[in-house]
Amino acid sequence: MASDNLGELESLLAITNLDGDSPDHRVDSRYQTVFTWNYDKGARSRLDRLYEKAKTAQWNARTDMAWDTDVDPERVVRSNRELMGANGLDVDVTGTPFERWTDDQWVQLGIESQNWMLSQFLHGEQGALICTARIVETVPWIDAKYYASTQVMDEARHVEVFSRYLDDKLDGRYPINVHLGALLDDILSEDRFDMTYLGMQIMVEGLALAAFGFMHETTTEPLLKDILRHVMSDEARHVAFGVLSLQEFYAGLSSAELMERKEFAYDAAVRMRDRFMQQEVWERLGVPVKDAVQVITRSPERQMFQRMLFSKIVPNCKKLGLLDQGGTWLRDRFGELGVIEFEHLADTGDEYEALQVA
Repeated sequence: MASDNLGELESLLAITNLDGDSPDHRVDSRYQTVFTWNYDKGARSRLDRLYEKAKTAQWNARTDMAWDTDVDPERVVRSNRELMGANGLDVDVTGTPFERWTDDQWVQLGIESQNWMLSQFLHGEQGALICTARIVETVPWIDAKYYASTQVMDEARHVEVFSRYLDDKLDGRYPINVHLGALLDDILSEDRFDMTYLGMQIMVEGLALAAFGFMHETTTEPLLKDILRHVMSDEARHVAFGVLSLQEFYAGLSSAELMERKEFAYDAAVRMRDRFMQQEVWERLGVPVKDAVQVITRSPERQMFQRMLFSKIVPNCKKLGLLDQGGTWLRDRFGELGVIEFEHLADTGDEYEALQVA
């Protein structure tokens, strides 16, 4: 990964969040709002089926979750450790800042790491909320506008549910990670509607779907498990929406136009992977960030997690033709990252039904 190179690691860690304590963040953009007078629905039958599924799959973050569940963050971390292993690193920490850590310090790291991860989920969901509202405005197809409108509601629900869990059940919300924030800014600065699709629906939502799945499998906390299961059900439809919409559009692009999309997808993938260094956690715990990152990047569990983040992205890029159509540049880049093997997994356009909440 990028942090294998010390100079590159230092460059990544030098990028900081400039918002400080500001309560908001503004992105300047210029894009076309598109009306369509073609109201014929059914030209994209799979997208129409997705829309019908979305209308019947709505859930209420306020009433459908068991908010009376008692959540003790320390107990949850200790329970998760029994499932996953002692400290979650599984590396030799001799000569590192972790060498003399007590059990309580490892538990506190687990608590902070979960707070940080769920905070990034929260911020990412607001990014998805804004991006999907833009898709409603900019996409030229009525059936895509219909579906995107249901996703706006989904994303509002996700922001609500993660915000409440962080406020009611945990303690210590984190600001948006600078790498995630920069990627969201780039997506929202784009004036081409398909780039909003690619950046959010395929890259950010695809990675989030993999991250939600990983946390769902590794947490023992029942309320969080239920929240993640419901969110994953929605997110699978969202990624499928991107796949089904862009597959048709990308088939008509030139090699030069496709190359722009490939470069954008690769840059987004690397930045999303690098955001998981959770430097904000190390700063809060008083651990030298560079030292901590060099240790955690050796962790087999962390390496597996970072590879699995691509498990949804690679097959979806393949379905869109981005691996081979107009050249193999993106295939080669994914090969260098060691994730090209995921191309053989089912793409989300085909598998989303399996992820729906019964």
